Amino acid sequence: MKNKTLLIRILISLLGIALIASCGSQGSNNGALGGDAAAQVYVAPGEQDEFYAFISGGFSGQLTVHGLPSCRLLKTIPVFSVDGEKGYGFNEETKPLLNTSHGFIPWDDSHHPELSQTNGETDGRWVFINGNNTPRVARVDLSLFETVEIIELPNSGGNHSSPFTTMNTEYVVAGTRFGVPVPQKDQSIKNYASKFKGALSFIKVDPESGEMSLAFQVLMPAFDYDLAHAGKGKSHGWMFFSSYNTEESHTLLEVNASQNDKDFIAAVNWKKAEEFLAQGKAHKMPARYAHNLFDEKTQTATSTIMTEVNVLLPEECPGLVYFMPTPKSPHGVDVNPTGEYIVGSGKLSANLTAHSFTNMLDAIENEKFDGDAYGIPILNFDDTVAGVVESGGLGPLHTEFDDRGNAYTSFFITSEVVKWEVGTWEVLDRAPSYYSIGHLMVPGGDSQKPEGKYLVAMNKITKDRFLPTGPEVAQSAQLYDISGDKMKLLYDFPTMGEPHYAQGISAGRIIPNSKKIFRLEDNEHPHAIKNEAESKVVRNGNTVRVYMTSIRSHFAPDNIEGIRVGDEVYFHITNLEQDYDVPHGFSVMGAQNAELLIMPGQTETLLWKPLYEGVYPFYCTDFCSALHQEMQGYVRVSPKGSNTPITWNVGG
Repeated sequence: MKNKTLLIRILISLLGIALIASCGSQGSNNGALGGDAAAQVYVAPGEQDEFYAFISGGFSGQLTVHGLPSCRLLKTIPVFSVDGEKGYGFNEETKPLLNTSHGFIPWDDSHHPELSQTNGETDGRWVFINGNNTPRVARVDLSLFETVEIIELPNSGGNHSSPFTTMNTEYVVAGTRFGVPVPQKDQSIKNYASKFKGALSFIKVDPESGEMSLAFQVLMPAFDYDLAHAGKGKSHGWMFFSSYNTEESHTLLEVNASQNDKDFIAAVNWKKAEEFLAQGKAHKMPARYAHNLFDEKTQTATSTIMTEVNVLLPEECPGLVYFMPTPKSPHGVDVNPTGEYIVGSGKLSANLTAHSFTNMLDAIENEKFDGDAYGIPILNFDDTVAGVVESGGLGPLHTEFDDRGNAYTSFFITSEVVKWEVGTWEVLDRAPSYYSIGHLMVPGGDSQKPEGKYLVAMNKITKDRFLPTGPEVAQSAQLYDISGDKMKLLYDFPTMGEPHYAQGISAGRIIPNSKKIFRLEDNEHPHAIKNEAESKVVRNGNTVRVYMTSIRSHFAPDNIEGIRVGDEVYFHITNLEQDYDVPHGFSVMGAQNAELLIMPGQTETLLWKPLYEGVYPFYCTDFCSALHQEMQGYVRVSPKGSNTPITWNVGG
């Protein structure tokens, strides 16, 4: 009887949970979360997610990695901002990555991650991301999940339409959001229309190493270049940039940049650009910009200041660029998997316009032009349009595609995701996002082979979606199931900073290449040591170098004497572990930078400048064993000018 009563109580409880979960729902596909949503996002202990999601950190300058469908945060990858957790930008090895022509810049505004592609399919090798404020593009190595390269972009201001890749990662591109004088010089802002320019940068990517180089820039009118996407399939060889402010206004743009009925999609034929480069049509322009590269063998980054860039002028290169009119103030410009349709998202339009690549080529061949702008032909609007999605919503921003011929567009003003069919332009479904939606992401959704199971929506404002945390609430993203005919909201989850865009990829494309350790025998760091017997402390004037090892659960040496006030002490620490997931941390009292977090087989360096005499402890900051607390040591600091000899030991 007791067992029967207990069973009834359990069934009643489960029924109550199901009723609560579905309370207030507007059917199983819209509105509040459906009763089975929790089961769809649940990843049981010992199991792993199906997908990685790389989500931009916006004004944090970082990139976050989440698992899908669980939406759990797996890692924060520091890119443009210093990071105390990992010592990024603080240790001597990574400081050069944040060098620019303006000096050391330890912050940026990161908007658009973009995965590398091979044959139009995401390949899991690298993810690129833009720095918007000080124009830069970074490359993250997905075997390490670490930033390994950052290249600065000259002649740019506001690197927003960036860093979108071509279908074989021949190039990543970066369009300037703000027109600026080129070259930069003192100039009256009132001369904006006549003296300012907008540069579109094409960055070549080495197919083996991934190393970037600024191949050329196309110097354009001073419109605001907002987003971009590469052609694919039949449109491979073209890059499409959305632009607004064709009025070339420089003040109160919310009014003055919305006067024209149409703005432009700039269609750039980059294969034609390569021909012009080979013909010597480029101008060699002086330009200062930093190229920063991390060498895995030496485990150290270097920074090189470059002094020249190739510039192509459209008026001298016929066939290089065409302007395709699209409804005013476009944000996204998105290319469907076949490469036939280019979708322009005019923010001030209630409809969504799709242009045809075939129609575009026909308009070019038959010179169906509506004048020109600065020598760049303007195609007739009606001659390029393929179709219009009527009454999609208000404020279209960004479109992604699935593998079944459907498209998904975010509508900012009406706060919804709208699903429509490519080719028929018919609206198939709509789902509320509740709060000011921005970008969308379908894993592979901007490639030729989307993996159309999930959609992630990134919101700008969340209000009461999460617990209050003072004047600002956590930034938000939402997970939708798009595997069926109807979209279904599964989960809300907080993100870092303001999420702008994201990229998703199946886990199986990354896991096989994921590095577990750095092999000690391959470590060519100039200050690496390979065993405890090599540990030492060396003085050269006021510079002291400590050659130290870490292993569970001690440092060698762990007692150091003879350091003086005013010395510059470099702790070169090599993690001797050769076991997966056993990093060691290092921190010393009074350090004015951050800890080190040293991966197995890796060497990192912390610079410490003691200000006062005394005895200062150091310790491991990352739990590594049952005796982690015992992993510590001391540095004795004597007065400046003292003759206390340098000594060191471990276990002595």
